Amino acid sequence: MKAKSFFDHPIRTDMHTIKYLHPIIGLILLLNANTLLASSICGDFSEIYNGPFDFRDPSVSERLKVVEAHHFTKKVEQLIAGESTSRIGGDLAFVLNIFPSHHRALNAMSRLSLKEKTPKPDGARYSVLCYFDRAVRFKPDDAMVRSLFSSHLVKINKINLALEQLIFAADIEPDNPTIHYNLGLLYLKTKDYDNAVRFAKKAYSHNFPLPGLKKKLIRLGKWK
Repeated sequence: MKAKSFFDHPIRTDMHTIKYLHPIIGLILLLNANTLLASSICGDFSEIYNGPFDFRDPSVSERLKVVEAHHFTKKVEQLIAGESTSRIGGDLAFVLNIFPSHHRALNAMSRLSLKEKTPKPDGARYSVLCYFDRAVRFKPDDAMVRSLFSSHLVKINKINLALEQLIFAADIEPDNPTIHYNLGLLYLKTKDYDNAVRFAKKAYSHNFPLPGLKKKLIRLGKWK
């Protein structure tokens, strides 16, 4: 399957629609926009003077250490008052501006969004959905980015979109039992029991340790 941006979903974007949706544009439009709109709303990478860099690249390890030391301390990751700015979202935004696919920073931004009950955390330049889209566009072959994105989408009750991202993750890492297990859970949530069983069996064939999915399928009489 061809990897694509989260925003590869056409939407009517005339000015009347945008004006009507403006108070929640960061949450609604970003769930349905196309790639061009994503770039205009979430920004491309040309404006980044210092980066972007792949945080997994050994050649930028020293730069990563410096950025994390000032903007991704333990307190920031735990969503406790930022160290170098007055807002946690500002610290996380700084990290994700330079390292767009930084897994733990993406996870922290997701948790901050949920904690603050807003799609755009205080101090952040973009919405949390934008940060995930930027990460996907920067590293479309990073299965963890897709998995984290899927997890966030589940938490905001966008199950079908979460499923799409996890399918991409499985395509990138076809032997990853954790992805298969989570796919099974999502298919179970959508009542697609055949696929739920299929991916559950894939996960357990790799000795995945959690029995919850299998137990749910047995209770439903779907396990074969």
